[in-house]
Amino acid sequence: MDRSVLERLDAFPYRHRVADVMAGAPAAVPAGASLLEAARELRACGESAIFVDTAGDAGGPGILTERDLVQRLAEDGAAALATTAGQAMSTPLVGVEPDSFLFVAIGRMARLRLRHLAVLDPDGRPVGLLTARRLLRQRASEALLVGDAVGAAAGTAELRAVQDGLPALAEALLAEAVEAPDVAGVISAVLRDISARAVALAAAETEAARGPAPAPWAYLVLGSGGRGESLLSADQDNALVHGGGAAEDGWFAALGERASAILDEAGIPYCKGGVMAARPAWRHGLADWRETLESWAARAEGENLLAVDIFYDFRRVHGDAGLAAALRAAATETARRPMLPRMMAQELEPLRAPLTLLGGFRERDGRLDLKLHGLFPIVAGARAMALRRGIEATSSAERLQAVAAEGLLGERDLAALLEARRLFMELILRQQLRDLRTGGSPGTAVETGPLAAPVRDRLRRALRQVATLHRTVVDALG
Repeated sequence: MDRSVLERLDAFPYRHRVADVMAGAPAAVPAGASLLEAARELRACGESAIFVDTAGDAGGPGILTERDLVQRLAEDGAAALATTAGQAMSTPLVGVEPDSFLFVAIGRMARLRLRHLAVLDPDGRPVGLLTARRLLRQRASEALLVGDAVGAAAGTAELRAVQDGLPALAEALLAEAVEAPDVAGVISAVLRDISARAVALAAAETEAARGPAPAPWAYLVLGSGGRGESLLSADQDNALVHGGGAAEDGWFAALGERASAILDEAGIPYCKGGVMAARPAWRHGLADWRETLESWAARAEGENLLAVDIFYDFRRVHGDAGLAAALRAAATETARRPMLPRMMAQELEPLRAPLTLLGGFRERDGRLDLKLHGLFPIVAGARAMALRRGIEATSSAERLQAVAAEGLLGERDLAALLEARRLFMELILRQQLRDLRTGGSPGTAVETGPLAAPVRDRLRRALRQVATLHRTVVDALG
């Protein structure tokens, strides 16, 4: 991707979600309604398009626009008004989900030359409408096409091009004063889209070789990608849930292995710890997942605890939404038991602020690992407190805000932790960009020497704040 184009982009589509801009409570007419009736409904709702047959009867769902009406009138004259909405509508619906970033929606509209885009819930039901009129103030430049380039990718080369453009995108967003957690959200959204496209391509290949899937399935992204907190050093963390049993595992094994191979070729490397749907431990039917959760909860230590940490941040990116929802419900119910969150909290106990008696930083090779000493305690603490309360959010910020709303975290502590999280993410991200510019590999350890004195002071305060989190979490768990 052209770096100069990225550097000129408008940051608004990368800051905001579709839900922030869409027209909600979409108007609709039955497929059998006449165009005259549809035109009256369009006038009443004040929009330039209307959904048709959202109840799912024969002929829908679809969308009918002012342009469709004008075209029918131009072709058939007054007789067109007796034509039904189902005959004139466009179908199937093309859409995005409400929590998609605006850059995805703008890119899709630009690629498909659409003036209207449905906003769909996970089951494909319309919940809102995006129009070109609402997005007119946005600059739909070539840079925004990154949002839909993934969905249009025919193979690994196109996916790799998007992945390779992420550092330039991150740098441009930081230059536009987009906060680091929001940049991480954009990076995560793109990585999830790449994962979704990779498994879709893998599914097509698997079906061609082995026939249709023997049962419904869903592909999950775990860890930082599921939380929306990925930076520029992400590897694969994924899993798969399906509706079959041991007899069907061969098909899903082939799917998981091919999806991981595609992701690796696209620049998202294999997980060194083997947390991938390609491995049997991360690929189960729903009943077996429930047994796995029970085994983790019964012995929440060592490898089991590491597995819990990464699994509980999962997010479905492709496949059956009902299966993923059932797995989330089972996981949430298991985590409400006191023992599992308490074992999670114990991970925080040995952590201390990496500071000397004189306030210097305890570094290794001139760097301080801000994932280990900064982000990890926040992520782990937020996760433990949220799961104990049955909170299903996966973002660390949302988890902290939710537990604060329940009185488990004071407002001052909440603000301090969110500020610490912003600072850690920004310092890591800027260090990653510097390392990439000089030919290095992005990591999570930051050079503290070049930091300005005020930033060093902020970093000390943030590290001390995080060092107190263990006691806060223990108190919250009761």
